[in-house]
Amino acid sequence: MTYPRAFDQAFFDDMPYDPELLVFEQLLEVDPEKSLIRVRWRTRVDDVITRSQRNHPVRHPPHVSGALMVQATGTLGMVHAYYVMGLRHHEGWIGYGTHMKKAVFRKLVPPGDAIDCTCWAKRTRKGQIRHFLHYGFTFHHEQDVCYESEQMAMWILVDGDEVSVTQSLS
Repeated sequence: MTYPRAFDQAFFDDMPYDPELLVFEQLLEVDPEKSLIRVRWRTRVDDVITRSQRNHPVRHPPHVSGALMVQATGTLGMVHAYYVMGLRHHEGWIGYGTHMKKAVFRKLVPPGDAIDCTCWAKRTRKGQIRHFLHYGFTFHHEQDVCYESEQMAMWILVDGDEVSVTQSLS
């Protein structure tokens, strides 16, 4: 497979959220051996939260919101699960973030600029119906790190009557 490339229609069809939530424009790299995925995010002035900023040129310049970057990590975890781990929502897999170990915002990014986002599984514990992942995330803007974090998530295979999500999260 060659990169960069667009997301597959099958991925959009399988998403547990409306595809409008996907802020990423293309896949830059998928490496199952390294458990790594890299995407390009062309930020926009009208991105959620960013469009609601009341800016001031000195005290609060226009920038991609930190909350949106954290949201992007959850979405990137979903991209990782689909393209690297082969988990499919239509087969019953769903993921939930469980811990944020670290979140560091290193640089303000002006809306409209591109961010290259990398996600990799630092540790993976796979079970029959639950997978626990410790993710690393690094976002780059113009060759500089603008955001980095470590987060944990649990992927659950929900099969009708067998297990409910609320039981699995307790």
